[in-house]
Amino acid sequence: MNPAPGHRWWAGLPPAAGAAVMAAGIISVGLHLTGHPVASLVALAVAGALWLVLAADFAVRLLGDRGRFRAEADTPAALTAVAATAVLGARLSLLGWRPAAAVLLVLAAVLWPGLMAAVLRHWHRGASGAAFLVCVATQGLAVLAAVVAADSGRDWLAWAALAAFCLGLLLYGEALVRFDFREVVRGAGDQWVAGGALAICSLAASKLTASPVWVGWPHTALRTATLVTLALSLTWYAVLLTAEATHPRPRYDIRRWATVFPLGMTAAASLSAAGPTGVGWLLPLGEVLLWIALAAWLLTFVALLGTHGAGRGRVGVRARRHACLRRRLKRRRG
Repeated sequence: MNPAPGHRWWAGLPPAAGAAVMAAGIISVGLHLTGHPVASLVALAVAGALWLVLAADFAVRLLGDRGRFRAEADTPAALTAVAATAVLGARLSLLGWRPAAAVLLVLAAVLWPGLMAAVLRHWHRGASGAAFLVCVATQGLAVLAAVVAADSGRDWLAWAALAAFCLGLLLYGEALVRFDFREVVRGAGDQWVAGGALAICSLAASKLTASPVWVGWPHTALRTATLVTLALSLTWYAVLLTAEATHPRPRYDIRRWATVFPLGMTAAASLSAAGPTGVGWLLPLGEVLLWIALAAWLLTFVALLGTHGAGRGRVGVRARRHACLRRRLKRRRG
């Protein structure tokens, strides 16, 4: 018996689909920070719905298809489960939903060790941009832990966020060593994570900078880290945008959601860093980058619909051909 069409749709999604949750979630954060509450809630609803679908698929594979689960858990894309959960939790905290944010922090923290260990065991050189997800997932934990610490006043959680931030920086360096720089001009979309990972480093550093836990030189060091990682992420942004212009890759690929997320994350990092660092011009810069990210999100969504429409069209053509052949056979037999 064939599974229901809806089942085939969500069960066939690869781990890389988690980047779609990350993209919608961070754009929702950016829209909230720039004073667009309705649009922000719409993006949050999209992120939440996608997260529930992918969480259900994750649970089904874990409990009912262990072979596929183990095969996919070895890939860096599996870490989008951690990153997407952290991004969603950070957005819910902006609504004042502290218990929900805390629950998602615990869930992300539980998922992180097993998935990270599986990915690190299978790391190799010549990797795609997905390799930087080891940094993104870890910094996602740092961001959410810093946010929950600020809301709850738990200093130990702020220290845990600092530890995750430092580890994320180390993992970025390891990923950079393994990254195949030819992906900049030939990657299918996830090459942008090389810059997006630094942007989430900057976002985590800005949240830590805003914490009252650190004063004096630790505060200065965190402020410097915020600005340096943001500057490096903007440099990557310029390099990758130039590569897209000189080597266009217009065909839709699910990894294009891993392009949208870094665009949105760079915008959110700029907006979030303006206050703690005292660099006011980061606000208008973040607003411009946010509209670019939103345009990229819409273009990717339209490309997705076009791809699915073309797929359905091809299925329909094949069905009509089979029906025609059956009619011919019947006439011959008659």
